[in-house]
Amino acid sequence: MKLTRLSLWHIPLTSHETYYMAGGKTCDTTMTTLIRLDTDSGLSGWGEVCPIPHYLPAYADGVAPALTELAPIILGADPLGAEALMERCNAYLLGHDYAKSALDIALWDITARAAGLPLHALLGGRAMADMPLYHSITCVAPDEMARIARDAQAQGMTQFQVKLGADGDWQADVARLSHVREAVGPGPLVYGDWNCGSDSLTASRVGRAVAHLDVMLEQPCRTIQECAAVRDATGLPMKLDETAHDIPSLLDGHRRGCMDAVALKLSKFGGLSATRRARDLCLALGTRMCIEDTWGSDVTTAALLHLAAATPARGLMNTCDLSHYVGPRLAPDGPTRHMGRIAPPEGPGLGITPDMDVLGTPQLILD
Repeated sequence: MKLTRLSLWHIPLTSHETYYMAGGKTCDTTMTTLIRLDTDSGLSGWGEVCPIPHYLPAYADGVAPALTELAPIILGADPLGAEALMERCNAYLLGHDYAKSALDIALWDITARAAGLPLHALLGGRAMADMPLYHSITCVAPDEMARIARDAQAQGMTQFQVKLGADGDWQADVARLSHVREAVGPGPLVYGDWNCGSDSLTASRVGRAVAHLDVMLEQPCRTIQECAAVRDATGLPMKLDETAHDIPSLLDGHRRGCMDAVALKLSKFGGLSATRRARDLCLALGTRMCIEDTWGSDVTTAALLHLAAATPARGLMNTCDLSHYVGPRLAPDGPTRHMGRIAPPEGPGLGITPDMDVLGTPQLILD
């Protein structure tokens, strides 16, 4: 089997509500990139990557040039067994892991379709029938965030990410965490996320003010060292996100004692191949994981759900239904949540088929 064509689409995704985060970051309308790899056997595979502006060293307009650069390696290659071809791509083009993420997902999709198996069967086997979700709450007024949390809880959600720092008011952040914690009552998981938008002093003040509550902190600062300082100052458990992007960073977070939990996002690591290796390391280290992606719609949601479903329950804290936050839906057979949980699609490969009427004409074809 050989790869014969790569087609690429840019699709704007609009959030159902604007997400406000620290440092002026927002999720409103973002550009996602879908790719389809075609083979001479008639099988095709789908991939997706959707960088958020000002979030990670990645941007939507960089995907097409990176894949064009890789075309001599991709076209004519055997797609079966994604890791072998990705090794060649990594040697040919250093970095640009976010662009390679969509390629890697599509290769896994083809491999699983060729085997006639759902993707999770190749990623370790089905370990969970369905997985718990978390609900991300935009950084607005504390009372409104508490209302959002109650509404989500009524729909079965039991884990809540509270965005912090959008207004630079540390006392308001204390109120945000306190109000949401009170709104959902004892038991559910509540954690406050700065998305690297705080300094260690401010985050420590917030953390110490809520240290009597059952809450966790997420990625307050830009470095693992600063996050470790906040962890030490507050005594609260810490989840790493942006700074956890490869094996060395995971080992550093574990060594510094500030990686009680971690977000494994496909586009940060460069796709399913590298994220699966990171998952296995976290299982060995005893770190709880959120398996997700930066942003996106049905294709990347399906991919991350297959990896989450193949992860033992002891290691999986939660996963994410990215399709729920944005429109339009790109695949009518994409997964949907039910009472705070979600399962991967059925069928071989990713188990979904994007709607060509929604995608329209490709912006790029390489053959």
